[in-house]
Amino acid sequence: MKSAAIDIQLKTLPDSAGVYQYYDKQNRLLYVGKAKNLKKRVSSYFTKTHDNNRTRVLVKHIDRIEHIVVPTEMDALLLENSLIKKHQPRYNVMLKDDKTYPWICIKKEPFPRVFPTRKVIKDGSEYFGPYTNFKTIRTLLDLIKSLYPLRTCSYDLSAAKIDSGKYKVCLEYHLGNCLGPCESKMEAALYDDNIKAIRAIIKGNFKHSLSQFKVQMKTHAAAMEFEEAQRIKEKIEVLENYQAKSTVVHPNISEVDVFSIVSDESYGYINFLQLSYGSIIRSHTMEIKKKMEETDADLLALAIIEIRQRFHSQSPEVYVPFPLELGDDIKITVPKLGDKKSLIELSKRNAKYFRMERFKQMKIVDPDRHVKRLMSQMKSDLRLSAEPVHIECFDNSNIQGTNPVAACVVFKNGKPSKKDYRHFNIKTVEGPDDFASMEEVVYRRYKRLVEEGEPLPQLIIIDGGKGQLSSALKSLDLLGLRGTIAIVGIAKRLEEIFFPGDSIPLYLDKKSETLKVIQHLRNEAHRFGITFHRQKRSKNAWNSALDNIPGVGPKTATLLIRKFKSFKRIKAASEVELIETLGPNKGKLLFQELQKLS
Repeated sequence: MKSAAIDIQLKTLPDSAGVYQYYDKQNRLLYVGKAKNLKKRVSSYFTKTHDNNRTRVLVKHIDRIEHIVVPTEMDALLLENSLIKKHQPRYNVMLKDDKTYPWICIKKEPFPRVFPTRKVIKDGSEYFGPYTNFKTIRTLLDLIKSLYPLRTCSYDLSAAKIDSGKYKVCLEYHLGNCLGPCESKMEAALYDDNIKAIRAIIKGNFKHSLSQFKVQMKTHAAAMEFEEAQRIKEKIEVLENYQAKSTVVHPNISEVDVFSIVSDESYGYINFLQLSYGSIIRSHTMEIKKKMEETDADLLALAIIEIRQRFHSQSPEVYVPFPLELGDDIKITVPKLGDKKSLIELSKRNAKYFRMERFKQMKIVDPDRHVKRLMSQMKSDLRLSAEPVHIECFDNSNIQGTNPVAACVVFKNGKPSKKDYRHFNIKTVEGPDDFASMEEVVYRRYKRLVEEGEPLPQLIIIDGGKGQLSSALKSLDLLGLRGTIAIVGIAKRLEEIFFPGDSIPLYLDKKSETLKVIQHLRNEAHRFGITFHRQKRSKNAWNSALDNIPGVGPKTATLLIRKFKSFKRIKAASEVELIETLGPNKGKLLFQELQKLS
């Protein structure tokens, strides 16, 4: 039976790839798993009936869920492996042994060997990976060896031993797979150049190698050696599709803490990733309430000290998104490119997801707190004197100047209040004049509210730019309400927010909650207005078509509409059907008139 806290968390998990971790009431890690879709995978544990007794026992003991978001399913697979190896969870049985994913090693030795391995030894050698299967490594090594002859023997090829004539070339030399460095038949400098090219291929830089392969393929094709050309073509396709690096595991990054921050007007969300010899072994996100005038740098510095103490981290280096002062004992790095920058972005992504989940959970558990937070944010973003608890948005609708109408939608506490929506037929404006129509509708709306003693909104939003905003302001001036109600306009193309008397628009962050509420209002006003406009246009089309027929008045038209639903069906009706509906005299007359229209 899942707890209320877990039930809330399941509703707010992201639909992204990642790794999930289950903990019991004693805060012991029970299980680590990977998922292409975290929400679906984790929810399945609590919604399905499990045949496996071990899984049923696991679910029974779950008290808390944590997760780490990663870019791809492969990244989740690699991260799951490193976390299981590090923490040895009780209910993980598949990956607890010494087996791990394979790496490609460039051995630190004279005339380095390049080979696959499952063991990473700290002897100065270079390791690339890990890879999720050996097939990828074999394909890559075959490609490398076809381009660059390498030695496969394990001899100590020191200069002294080579000069002494201790070694003789082997069969690999005679087959052309090795150029014989053991007998000084190949210079160390040339071999090292080949290793540099191989390193580039492993890292994903295939430009030089691809050009060589394409030349080889064309040469084989010209010589009618089509099987060989096809083999080279397949290798080119493998190289072009190959992904050499993972943002989760970095073998050259060891003993590092990664921190990032995402914040709003009230809180900062700090994510922490701990790396040990190239693997992420821990992820944690914390929420900190802001005090007055606290910057992201202030919050991040405070959080770094607290988190490192909490998890007893002794990592000598910290990656952060911007410069910080943390004392002389810690090396601060602000990554700009490459693997290190990818780690900062991964950390920031986890902080963003944590913030989104907190908002979703807050809406479920404490909706009042969410509303207060949203109102405070909108007040700050739009420079208002009061929180916009009551907002009204206006939009005009007309097509080629016909049937002009307008709509007013109302939001209270950031949500639609549909019972307060209003439609307006434009009465005093001839033709398609959006500015005059806006002036009329705003005047009528607030004249009525004032006369009836109804509460006025804290904010009016006009769907349009400076022209529509100026028209609405004229009406507020006539009513003496200017300054009493805040008013802004939103231009559709660039989502510009215009303020009265200010020619320079405000551009809100595209992910801002304030902008999302304004867009929701604008879209709702547009939808509501368009619906009314279509209804009116359809009704007018009916009326105009029936009004031209002698003997058809309003009552007859209503009767026909109820019966046949459309003018097209009325025209297609038989004389018998019309007589049954209207009687013999009127039915026959209408049938004859409709035949004239055919």
